[in-house]
Amino acid sequence: MPAALEADPARIPLAAIDVSNPRLYEQDLAGAYFARLRREAPVHFCARSDYGAFWSLTKYDDIVQVNAADAVFSCDYELGGHILGYERLFRDHGVDARMFQSTDAPKHTAQRKAIAPIVARASVREMEDAIRTRARDILDALPVGETFDWVDRVSMELTTQVLATLFDFPWEERRALTRWSDVAVTEPGFGIVDSWEARRAELEACFATFARLWQERVADEPRGDLLSLMVHSEATRDLSPAEFLGNLINLIVGGNDTTRNSLTGGVVALNRHPEEYERLRRDRSLIESMVPEIIRWQTPISHMARTARSDFEVGGKTIHAGDRVALWYISGNRDADAFDDPEAFVIDRPSPRRHCSFGFGAHHCVGFRLAELQLRIAWEEILERFRSVEVVGAPRRVCSNVIHGYAALPVRVVPW
Repeated sequence: MPAALEADPARIPLAAIDVSNPRLYEQDLAGAYFARLRREAPVHFCARSDYGAFWSLTKYDDIVQVNAADAVFSCDYELGGHILGYERLFRDHGVDARMFQSTDAPKHTAQRKAIAPIVARASVREMEDAIRTRARDILDALPVGETFDWVDRVSMELTTQVLATLFDFPWEERRALTRWSDVAVTEPGFGIVDSWEARRAELEACFATFARLWQERVADEPRGDLLSLMVHSEATRDLSPAEFLGNLINLIVGGNDTTRNSLTGGVVALNRHPEEYERLRRDRSLIESMVPEIIRWQTPISHMARTARSDFEVGGKTIHAGDRVALWYISGNRDADAFDDPEAFVIDRPSPRRHCSFGFGAHHCVGFRLAELQLRIAWEEILERFRSVEVVGAPRRVCSNVIHGYAALPVRVVPW
Protein backbone atom coordinates (compact mmCIF):
# COMPACT_ATOMS: atom_id res chain seq x y z
CA MET A 1 0.00 0.00 0.00
CA PRO A 2 1.24 3.54 -0.72
CA ALA A 3 2.24 5.73 2.19
CA ALA A 4 -0.60 7.79 3.64
CA LEU A 5 -0.59 11.45 2.68
CA GLU A 6 -1.62 14.43 4.78
CA ALA A 7 -5.39 14.62 4.26
CA ASP A 8 -5.63 18.19 5.58
CA PRO A 9 -3.61 20.60 3.43
CA ALA A 10 -4.00 23.29 6.12
CA ARG A 11 -1.31 21.43 8.05
CA ILE A 12 1.20 22.03 5.24
CA PRO A 13 2.95 25.37 4.60
CA LEU A 14 1.44 26.95 1.50
CA ALA A 15 4.80 27.06 -0.29
CA ALA A 16 5.26 23.32 0.28
CA ILE A 17 2.00 22.22 -1.36
CA ASP A 18 2.66 20.02 -4.39
CA VAL A 19 -0.49 19.03 -6.27
CA SER A 20 1.53 17.08 -8.85
CA ASN A 21 1.90 14.09 -6.50
CA PRO A 22 -0.03 11.24 -8.21
CA ARG A 23 -0.85 9.68 -4.84
CA LEU A 24 -3.18 12.60 -4.07
CA TYR A 25 -5.44 11.43 -6.90
CA GLU A 26 -5.18 7.74 -6.07
CA GLN A 27 -6.27 8.51 -2.49
CA ASP A 28 -8.90 11.08 -3.58
CA LEU A 29 -7.31 13.87 -1.54
CA ALA A 30 -6.56 16.42 -4.26
CA GLY A 31 -9.87 18.27 -3.94
CA ALA A 32 -9.02 19.74 -0.52
CA TYR A 33 -5.59 20.83 -1.76
CA PHE A 34 -7.07 22.63 -4.74
CA ALA A 35 -9.72 24.28 -2.59
CA ARG A 36 -6.98 25.80 -0.44
CA LEU A 37 -5.04 26.99 -3.48
CA ARG A 38 -8.13 28.60 -5.01
CA ARG A 39 -8.69 30.49 -1.74
CA GLU A 40 -5.15 31.48 -0.85
CA ALA A 41 -2.90 31.16 -3.92
CA PRO A 42 -4.80 30.69 -7.18
CA VAL A 43 -1.53 31.22 -9.06
CA HIS A 44 0.82 29.11 -6.96
CA PHE A 45 4.52 28.37 -7.39
CA CYS A 46 5.81 24.94 -6.43
CA ALA A 47 9.61 25.17 -6.22
CA ARG A 48 10.28 21.45 -5.67
CA SER A 49 8.46 18.47 -7.10
CA ASP A 50 9.28 15.24 -8.91
CA TYR A 51 8.46 17.17 -12.09
CA GLY A 52 10.60 20.21 -11.39
CA ALA A 53 9.42 23.68 -10.48
CA PHE A 54 6.06 24.79 -11.88
CA TRP A 55 3.20 27.23 -11.46
CA SER A 56 -0.31 25.96 -10.74
CA LEU A 57 -3.36 27.76 -12.11
CA THR A 58 -6.45 26.68 -10.20
CA LYS A 59 -9.13 29.29 -11.05
CA TYR A 60 -11.35 28.94 -14.11
CA ASP A 61 -10.77 32.41 -15.61
CA ASP A 62 -6.99 32.18 -15.22
CA ILE A 63 -6.96 28.76 -16.89
CA VAL A 64 -9.02 30.07 -19.79
CA GLN A 65 -6.76 33.11 -20.17
CA VAL A 66 -3.53 31.13 -20.32
CA ASN A 67 -4.97 28.24 -22.32
CA ALA A 68 -6.07 30.66 -25.03
CA ALA A 69 -2.75 32.57 -25.12
CA ASP A 70 -1.16 30.23 -27.66
CA ALA A 71 1.39 32.80 -28.80
CA VAL A 72 2.89 33.00 -25.31
CA PHE A 73 2.38 29.55 -23.82
CA SER A 74 3.89 26.65 -25.72
CA CYS A 75 3.08 22.92 -25.74
CA ASP A 76 6.21 22.07 -27.73
CA TYR A 77 8.01 18.91 -26.62
CA GLU A 78 11.35 20.69 -27.01
CA LEU A 79 10.24 23.07 -24.24
CA GLY A 80 8.67 20.52 -21.91
CA GLY A 81 5.53 19.26 -23.64
CA HIS A 82 1.85 19.38 -22.80
CA ILE A 83 1.90 17.58 -19.43
CA LEU A 84 4.13 17.64 -16.37
CA GLY A 85 6.73 14.92 -16.72
CA TYR A 86 6.53 14.71 -20.51
CA GLU A 87 10.31 14.37 -20.81
CA ARG A 88 10.39 11.45 -18.39
CA LEU A 89 7.56 9.60 -20.09
CA PHE A 90 8.42 10.28 -23.71
CA ARG A 91 12.12 11.07 -23.97
CA ASP A 92 14.40 10.14 -21.08
CA HIS A 93 13.82 6.39 -20.71
CA GLY A 94 14.18 5.03 -24.20
CA VAL A 95 10.75 6.04 -25.52
CA ASP A 96 10.99 8.88 -28.05
CA ALA A 97 7.41 9.94 -28.74
CA ARG A 98 6.54 13.31 -30.24
CA MET A 99 2.79 13.80 -30.34
CA PHE A 100 0.97 16.58 -32.13
CA GLN A 101 -0.58 17.64 -28.81
CA SER A 102 2.96 18.64 -27.83
CA THR A 103 3.54 20.90 -30.82
CA ASP A 104 2.50 24.44 -31.68
CA ALA A 105 1.21 26.01 -34.87
CA PRO A 106 1.76 25.50 -37.75
CA LYS A 107 2.74 21.83 -37.20
CA HIS A 108 -0.02 21.28 -34.66
CA THR A 109 -2.63 22.84 -36.94
CA ALA A 110 -1.66 20.71 -39.93
CA GLN A 111 -1.50 17.40 -38.07
CA ARG A 112 -4.73 18.10 -36.22
CA LYS A 113 -6.44 18.81 -39.54
CA ALA A 114 -5.37 15.39 -40.83
CA ILE A 115 -7.43 13.50 -38.26
CA ALA A 116 -10.29 16.00 -37.90
CA PRO A 117 -12.57 14.49 -40.59
CA ILE A 118 -13.28 11.30 -38.65
CA VAL A 119 -14.33 13.21 -35.52
CA ALA A 120 -16.15 16.02 -37.33
CA ARG A 121 -19.84 16.55 -36.62
CA ALA A 122 -21.10 14.69 -39.71
CA SER A 123 -18.78 11.71 -39.23
CA VAL A 124 -19.75 11.39 -35.58
CA ARG A 125 -23.45 11.31 -36.49
CA GLU A 126 -22.73 8.51 -38.96
CA MET A 127 -21.12 6.47 -36.16
CA GLU A 128 -24.16 6.64 -33.89
CA ASP A 129 -25.81 3.39 -35.00
CA ALA A 130 -22.58 1.41 -34.67
CA ILE A 131 -21.89 2.79 -31.18
CA ARG A 132 -25.46 2.09 -30.09
CA THR A 133 -25.24 -1.51 -31.28
CA ARG A 134 -22.02 -2.02 -29.33
CA ALA A 135 -23.48 -0.39 -26.21
CA ARG A 136 -26.58 -2.61 -26.37
CA ASP A 137 -24.52 -5.78 -26.72
CA ILE A 138 -22.33 -4.85 -23.77
CA LEU A 139 -25.24 -3.91 -21.49
CA ASP A 140 -27.32 -6.95 -22.46
CA ALA A 141 -24.46 -9.21 -21.38
CA LEU A 142 -24.23 -7.80 -17.84
CA PRO A 143 -25.03 -10.19 -14.96
CA VAL A 144 -28.21 -8.83 -13.37
CA GLY A 145 -28.23 -9.25 -9.60
CA GLU A 146 -24.52 -9.98 -9.36
CA THR A 147 -21.65 -7.73 -8.36
CA PHE A 148 -19.21 -6.94 -11.18
CA ASP A 149 -16.60 -4.36 -12.14
CA TRP A 150 -18.23 -1.56 -14.13
CA VAL A 151 -14.86 -0.26 -15.33
CA ASP A 152 -13.90 -3.55 -16.93
CA ARG A 153 -17.27 -4.73 -18.21
CA VAL A 154 -18.70 -1.42 -19.47
CA SER A 155 -16.47 1.67 -19.44
CA MET A 156 -13.35 0.00 -20.73
CA GLU A 157 -15.12 -2.33 -23.14
CA LEU A 158 -17.26 0.30 -24.85
CA THR A 159 -14.46 2.81 -25.33
CA THR A 160 -12.08 0.09 -26.51
CA GLN A 161 -14.59 -1.15 -29.07
CA VAL A 162 -15.14 2.37 -30.40
CA LEU A 163 -11.39 3.01 -30.50
CA ALA A 164 -10.81 -0.23 -32.41
CA THR A 165 -13.49 0.86 -34.87
CA LEU A 166 -11.85 4.28 -35.34
CA PHE A 167 -8.49 2.66 -36.13
CA ASP A 168 -10.00 -0.37 -37.90
CA PHE A 169 -7.82 -2.31 -35.48
CA PRO A 170 -7.87 -6.14 -35.33
CA TRP A 171 -10.98 -6.84 -33.27
CA GLU A 172 -9.73 -9.76 -31.20
CA GLU A 173 -6.67 -7.75 -30.16
CA ARG A 174 -8.58 -4.60 -29.19
CA ARG A 175 -7.80 -4.77 -25.44
CA ALA A 176 -4.18 -4.08 -26.37
CA LEU A 177 -5.29 -0.51 -27.13
CA THR A 178 -6.52 -0.08 -23.55
CA ARG A 179 -3.34 -1.55 -22.16
CA TRP A 180 -1.11 0.71 -24.27
CA SER A 181 -3.15 3.74 -23.21
CA ASP A 182 -2.62 2.88 -19.53
CA VAL A 183 1.09 2.16 -20.02
CA ALA A 184 1.72 5.36 -22.01
CA VAL A 185 0.59 7.76 -19.28
CA THR A 186 1.90 5.89 -16.22
CA GLU A 187 5.30 5.85 -14.61
CA PRO A 188 6.67 2.64 -13.05
CA GLY A 189 5.49 2.00 -9.52
CA PHE A 190 2.02 3.48 -9.98
CA GLY A 191 0.18 0.22 -10.55
CA ILE A 192 0.61 -0.48 -14.28
CA VAL A 193 4.25 -1.35 -14.99
CA ASP A 194 7.11 -2.14 -12.62
CA SER A 195 10.07 -0.68 -14.54
CA TRP A 196 10.99 1.74 -17.29
CA GLU A 197 12.31 -1.24 -19.28
CA ALA A 198 8.95 -3.02 -19.11
CA ARG A 199 7.17 0.16 -20.14
CA ARG A 200 9.48 0.65 -23.10
CA ALA A 201 8.96 -2.94 -24.25
CA GLU A 202 5.19 -2.56 -24.28
CA LEU A 203 5.29 0.72 -26.20
CA GLU A 204 7.72 -0.81 -28.69
CA ALA A 205 5.13 -3.55 -29.23
CA CYS A 206 2.53 -0.84 -29.83
CA PHE A 207 4.80 0.81 -32.39
CA ALA A 208 5.53 -2.48 -34.18
CA THR A 209 1.84 -3.39 -34.41
CA PHE A 210 0.83 -0.04 -35.85
CA ALA A 211 3.84 0.04 -38.20
CA ARG A 212 2.53 -3.18 -39.74
CA LEU A 213 -0.99 -1.76 -40.02
CA TRP A 214 0.47 1.45 -41.50
CA GLN A 215 2.13 -0.49 -44.29
CA GLU A 216 -1.16 -2.26 -45.00
CA ARG A 217 -2.90 1.12 -45.36
CA VAL A 218 -0.11 2.42 -47.63
CA ALA A 219 -0.76 -0.47 -50.00
CA ASP A 220 -4.53 0.04 -49.89
CA GLU A 221 -6.89 2.65 -51.28
CA PRO A 222 -7.78 5.52 -48.90
CA ARG A 223 -10.40 4.53 -46.32
CA GLY A 224 -12.21 6.30 -43.51
CA ASP A 225 -10.28 5.05 -40.48
CA LEU A 226 -7.74 7.13 -38.55
CA LEU A 227 -4.69 5.26 -39.82
CA SER A 228 -5.76 5.60 -43.43
CA LEU A 229 -6.38 9.32 -42.95
CA MET A 230 -2.87 9.70 -41.52
CA VAL A 231 -1.26 7.57 -44.26
CA HIS A 232 -2.82 9.58 -47.05
CA SER A 233 -2.53 13.09 -45.56
CA GLU A 234 0.38 15.32 -46.62
CA ALA A 235 0.73 16.50 -43.00
CA THR A 236 1.17 13.03 -41.49
CA ARG A 237 2.22 10.54 -44.15
CA ASP A 238 5.94 11.25 -43.69
CA LEU A 239 6.05 11.19 -39.89
CA SER A 240 9.32 10.22 -38.24
CA PRO A 241 9.19 7.12 -36.01
CA ALA A 242 9.07 9.36 -32.93
CA GLU A 243 6.21 11.42 -34.37
CA PHE A 244 4.38 8.27 -35.46
CA LEU A 245 4.55 6.73 -31.99
CA GLY A 246 3.69 10.04 -30.35
CA ASN A 247 0.61 10.59 -32.45
CA LEU A 248 -0.56 7.02 -31.90
CA ILE A 249 -0.28 7.50 -28.14
CA ASN A 250 -2.03 10.85 -28.43
CA LEU A 251 -4.98 9.32 -30.28
CA ILE A 252 -5.19 6.16 -28.20
CA VAL A 253 -5.15 8.02 -24.87
CA GLY A 254 -7.47 10.76 -26.14
CA GLY A 255 -9.94 8.24 -27.54
CA ASN A 256 -9.87 6.06 -24.46
CA ASP A 257 -9.48 7.84 -21.16
CA THR A 258 -11.90 10.76 -21.43
CA THR A 259 -14.91 8.61 -22.25
CA ARG A 260 -13.86 5.61 -20.18
CA ASN A 261 -13.50 7.56 -16.96
CA SER A 262 -16.55 9.73 -17.59
CA LEU A 263 -18.67 6.60 -18.06
CA THR A 264 -17.58 5.47 -14.62
CA GLY A 265 -17.69 8.97 -13.13
CA GLY A 266 -21.33 9.32 -14.15
CA VAL A 267 -22.25 6.21 -12.16
CA VAL A 268 -20.36 7.51 -9.13
CA ALA A 269 -21.97 10.96 -9.43
CA LEU A 270 -25.53 9.65 -9.67
CA ASN A 271 -25.01 7.36 -6.69
CA ARG A 272 -23.73 10.27 -4.63
CA HIS A 273 -26.66 12.43 -5.74
CA PRO A 274 -29.66 10.08 -5.67
CA GLU A 275 -32.11 12.96 -6.08
CA GLU A 276 -30.56 13.67 -9.48
CA TYR A 277 -30.80 10.00 -10.40
CA GLU A 278 -34.52 10.09 -9.61
CA ARG A 279 -34.98 13.20 -11.75
CA LEU A 280 -33.18 11.44 -14.60
CA ARG A 281 -35.47 8.42 -14.34
CA ARG A 282 -38.51 10.69 -14.56
CA ASP A 283 -37.17 12.73 -17.48
CA ARG A 284 -34.67 11.03 -19.77
CA SER A 285 -34.38 14.15 -21.92
CA LEU A 286 -32.05 15.43 -19.19
CA ILE A 287 -29.37 13.09 -20.53
CA GLU A 288 -28.50 15.83 -23.03
CA SER A 289 -27.40 18.29 -20.34
CA MET A 290 -26.21 15.58 -17.96
CA VAL A 291 -23.45 14.42 -20.33
CA PRO A 292 -21.38 17.65 -20.19
CA GLU A 293 -22.10 17.88 -16.46
CA ILE A 294 -20.57 14.42 -16.02
CA ILE A 295 -17.50 15.61 -17.93
CA ARG A 296 -17.25 18.71 -15.71
CA TRP A 297 -17.86 16.86 -12.46
CA GLN A 298 -15.45 14.04 -13.27
CA THR A 299 -12.84 16.07 -15.22
CA PRO A 300 -11.14 13.01 -16.75
CA ILE A 301 -7.93 14.89 -17.61
CA SER A 302 -6.63 16.56 -14.45
CA HIS A 303 -4.17 18.96 -16.04
CA MET A 304 -2.39 20.17 -19.13
CA ALA A 305 0.92 22.02 -19.05
CA ARG A 306 2.57 24.85 -20.96
CA THR A 307 5.94 26.63 -21.05
CA ALA A 308 6.03 30.42 -21.17
CA ARG A 309 7.88 31.88 -24.17
CA SER A 310 7.83 35.35 -22.63
CA ASP A 311 6.81 37.03 -19.38
CA PHE A 312 3.07 37.03 -18.76
CA GLU A 313 0.94 38.36 -15.91
CA VAL A 314 -2.00 36.33 -14.65
CA GLY A 315 -3.86 36.52 -11.36
CA GLY A 316 -1.53 39.26 -10.11
CA LYS A 317 1.59 37.09 -10.58
CA THR A 318 4.23 37.23 -13.29
CA ILE A 319 5.03 34.01 -15.10
CA HIS A 320 8.55 34.37 -16.48
CA ALA A 321 9.87 33.16 -19.82
CA GLY A 322 10.89 29.51 -19.49
CA ASP A 323 8.59 28.79 -16.53
CA ARG A 324 6.43 25.68 -16.58
CA VAL A 325 2.71 26.17 -15.93
CA ALA A 326 0.15 23.49 -15.00
CA LEU A 327 -3.46 24.26 -15.93
CA TRP A 328 -5.49 22.28 -13.41
CA TYR A 329 -8.77 21.63 -15.18
CA ILE A 330 -9.86 19.50 -12.23
CA SER A 331 -9.70 22.63 -10.05
CA GLY A 332 -11.12 25.10 -12.57
CA ASN A 333 -14.23 22.93 -12.82
CA ARG A 334 -14.73 23.33 -9.05
CA ASP A 335 -14.32 27.12 -9.01
CA ALA A 336 -17.28 28.71 -7.22
CA ASP A 337 -16.69 31.96 -9.11
CA ALA A 338 -17.43 30.10 -12.35
CA PHE A 339 -20.03 27.52 -11.27
CA ASP A 340 -22.84 27.72 -8.72
CA ASP A 341 -22.40 25.02 -6.07
CA PRO A 342 -19.54 23.45 -8.04
CA GLU A 343 -19.19 20.34 -5.87
CA ALA A 344 -22.78 19.37 -6.62
CA PHE A 345 -23.75 17.21 -9.58
CA VAL A 346 -26.63 19.03 -11.31
CA ILE A 347 -27.96 17.28 -14.40
CA ASP A 348 -29.66 20.38 -15.81
CA ARG A 349 -26.92 22.87 -14.96
CA PRO A 350 -27.23 26.05 -17.09
CA SER A 351 -24.67 26.34 -19.92
CA PRO A 352 -23.30 22.88 -19.14
CA ARG A 353 -20.61 22.95 -21.83
CA ARG A 354 -18.65 25.86 -20.39
CA HIS A 355 -16.50 23.50 -18.33
CA CYS A 356 -12.75 23.39 -19.02
CA SER A 357 -12.36 19.61 -19.35
CA PHE A 358 -11.74 19.80 -23.10
CA GLY A 359 -9.39 22.78 -22.94
CA PHE A 360 -9.62 25.99 -24.96
CA GLY A 361 -7.92 27.62 -27.92
CA ALA A 362 -5.92 25.77 -30.55
CA HIS A 363 -5.52 22.68 -28.36
CA HIS A 364 -9.21 22.19 -27.61
CA CYS A 365 -9.96 18.44 -27.65
CA VAL A 366 -10.52 17.41 -31.27
CA GLY A 367 -12.66 14.42 -30.29
CA PHE A 368 -15.08 16.11 -27.89
CA ARG A 369 -18.15 15.35 -30.04
CA LEU A 370 -17.36 11.66 -30.12
CA ALA A 371 -16.80 11.58 -26.35
CA GLU A 372 -20.18 13.23 -25.73
CA LEU A 373 -21.91 10.92 -28.22
CA GLN A 374 -20.64 7.77 -26.50
CA LEU A 375 -21.79 9.02 -23.11
CA ARG A 376 -25.22 10.03 -24.41
CA ILE A 377 -25.82 6.69 -26.11
CA ALA A 378 -24.56 4.74 -23.11
CA TRP A 379 -26.95 6.48 -20.73
CA GLU A 380 -29.89 6.20 -23.11
CA GLU A 381 -29.32 2.46 -23.31
CA ILE A 382 -28.63 2.08 -19.57
CA LEU A 383 -31.96 3.70 -18.72
CA GLU A 384 -33.77 1.44 -21.19
CA ARG A 385 -32.62 -1.59 -19.21
CA PHE A 386 -31.88 -0.66 -15.64
CA ARG A 387 -33.57 1.37 -12.96
CA SER A 388 -30.18 1.97 -11.43
CA VAL A 389 -26.53 1.06 -11.46
CA GLU A 390 -25.78 0.73 -7.75
CA VAL A 391 -22.26 1.27 -6.45
CA VAL A 392 -21.68 -1.45 -3.85
CA GLY A 393 -18.08 -0.79 -2.82
CA ALA A 394 -15.36 1.84 -2.81
CA PRO A 395 -13.88 2.73 -6.20
CA ARG A 396 -10.23 2.03 -6.84
CA ARG A 397 -8.70 5.12 -8.40
CA VAL A 398 -5.95 5.58 -10.94
CA CYS A 399 -2.61 6.77 -9.57
CA SER A 400 -1.94 9.63 -11.98
CA ASN A 401 -1.84 13.42 -12.02
CA VAL A 402 -2.93 13.39 -15.69
CA ILE A 403 -5.70 10.81 -15.95
CA HIS A 404 -8.38 11.38 -13.33
CA GLY A 405 -10.11 8.05 -13.36
CA TYR A 406 -10.97 4.68 -11.94
CA ALA A 407 -9.21 1.34 -12.03
CA ALA A 408 -12.26 -0.53 -10.69
CA LEU A 409 -15.81 0.13 -9.48
CA PRO A 410 -17.96 -2.67 -7.98
CA VAL A 411 -21.63 -2.32 -8.95
CA ARG A 412 -24.91 -4.17 -9.34
CA VAL A 413 -27.48 -3.32 -11.97
CA VAL A 414 -31.14 -3.20 -10.93
CA PRO A 415 -33.65 -3.85 -13.75
CA TRP A 416 -36.93 -1.98 -14.05
